[in-house]
Amino acid sequence: MSRVIKINKINKTRNSIHQEVACTYCTFHSSDKRYFQIDTYVTKDAGANNQSSQKIQFDKIFALKLIDILKKEFDI
Repeated sequence: MSRVIKINKINKTRNSIHQEVACTYCTFHSSDKRYFQIDTYVTKDAGANNQSSQKIQFDKIFALKLIDILKKEFDI
């Protein structure tokens, strides 16, 4: 599990489209702060259904920063 606190843009020369996976999200409070969490799940090919493979958490400050980045990158 990871709580993201910093993000930097890099340029890559090799990129590929990854396999599609299921994803869920939740919000929760801890120490008077609200968090947004995304859970991704292993693929059916891996043989484990409904098992979270990665959890990524964002606090409000980082979530707002991420929204700004997404708006810029997708010309919204």
